[in-house]
Amino acid sequence: MLSSFMMVVLLGVAYKLYGGLSWMQAVFYGVGAAVIGIIAMSVYKLTTKSISKFNIEGIKKNWLLWVFFIIAIVVTVITEREEVLLFIIAGLIYMIIKAPPGFLKRSSTINIFLFADFGFWDYDSNNLRKIAWFFTEAGAFVFGSGLAIVPFLHAGVVKEYGWLTEQQFVDAVAVAMITPGPVVITVGFIGYLVAGFPGAVVASLCTFIPCYLFTVLPAPYFRKIAKNKSIKSFVDGITAAVVGALTGAVIVIAMRTLTDEYTALIAIAVVGLLIYFKKIQEPSIILAAALLGLLIKTTL
Repeated sequence: MLSSFMMVVLLGVAYKLYGGLSWMQAVFYGVGAAVIGIIAMSVYKLTTKSISKFNIEGIKKNWLLWVFFIIAIVVTVITEREEVLLFIIAGLIYMIIKAPPGFLKRSSTINIFLFADFGFWDYDSNNLRKIAWFFTEAGAFVFGSGLAIVPFLHAGVVKEYGWLTEQQFVDAVAVAMITPGPVVITVGFIGYLVAGFPGAVVASLCTFIPCYLFTVLPAPYFRKIAKNKSIKSFVDGITAAVVGALTGAVIVIAMRTLTDEYTALIAIAVVGLLIYFKKIQEPSIILAAALLGLLIKTTL
């Protein structure tokens, strides 16, 4: 994680120094649109792997998961935030219907369970405390792939705290896309923009430590519960809602990022490339989009 963390911090330095320049804005004009296409394609793949393929047989077989998926999309688009309680409720409902645990079978009260000068060291201690708490929540309560954290971050960073603008948030995701390591490393870039290097360190540590502990501590017991049908059904329900929320977040972010026909065409082109050229690497797409953004901005 250290190499990608260092890269996003350095990109954060450059972004703070040169983000106002026309060439930097032109680069992220194209990159932001490309990122929407990449995330949209990733969401499609997550949906087909986590729920089912988009065919009648798959939808009939997993109709309840599709209901969770659609509800999560609608709720995310309307509220513009990730509702963690919705995920838990979806998991509990699916577990109770598909594979209720023994203690629920024996109970008649099932319903009760449905409840420096360029900002390197610039930081505010109060802000650091807020960053620590918010990113700890992100690491502890966001389930799914690395991209699943995007709607949660968007709701907090842009909507709740107002640390970044919509464009800066999309740029932060773009930075994570062009560096090695998981998309989640975008928290380091966001932390740097909000509170310099201390913010980047706090955001990264608080995001990764909870999931690390959740992985290490239950590891000895994993074999005992991994094949438990109730546990599996609970996770399936949560996953369907999480992927739906991610889809909703893509819609929300796209409405703010794809501001004209050029950005829309870039996003559509990226989806097409990823469909027909499956071996193409995402950094290559980001680089091409950056050059295309420069070309469009300089010729318009």
